[in-house]
Amino acid sequence: MEKFTIILGDITKIKTDAIVNAANTTLLGGGGVDGAIHRAAGPQLLAECRTLHGCPTGQAKITKGYRLPANYVIHTPGPIWRGGSCNERNLLRNCYANSLALAETYGCRTVAFPSISTGIYHFPLDLAAPVACRTILDFLQKSAIVTKVQMVCFDEQTKQAYDQAFMNC
Repeated sequence: MEKFTIILGDITKIKTDAIVNAANTTLLGGGGVDGAIHRAAGPQLLAECRTLHGCPTGQAKITKGYRLPANYVIHTPGPIWRGGSCNERNLLRNCYANSLALAETYGCRTVAFPSISTGIYHFPLDLAAPVACRTILDFLQKSAIVTKVQMVCFDEQTKQAYDQAFMNC
């Protein structure tokens, strides 16, 4: 079994211990992946998120998965792209690293990620994919608990960017 795979698909349909939500800092739902996860999980997810009082960019918080096929949802607000001079790469790296660390703390063996910040936050895909791949691969080398990570790409362009980044890691 490969430890890291890149697939085309809908993250809300992935059966795994935890899926990661590319959330906003309020954790109260939004568009894109965030909205899809909230819709699929049902109203209990929003109710639990209200008790978390938001989350800073680059950090992560965890909730139950409710109606999702995942046991948990790890919410991480990605950075908004502001041209690259506002610590965006480091913040993005922290999203992946902190999500994986939280998954490990909760005993999650399998985790699925979307492409964080490359949608409405406009982080360039060709810059985001290498950060994500390197961070995930580095974590998997050290973790005895998290054994499989999937990058779930919403479209073919995103999958191609992650495939390319993975080949160059």
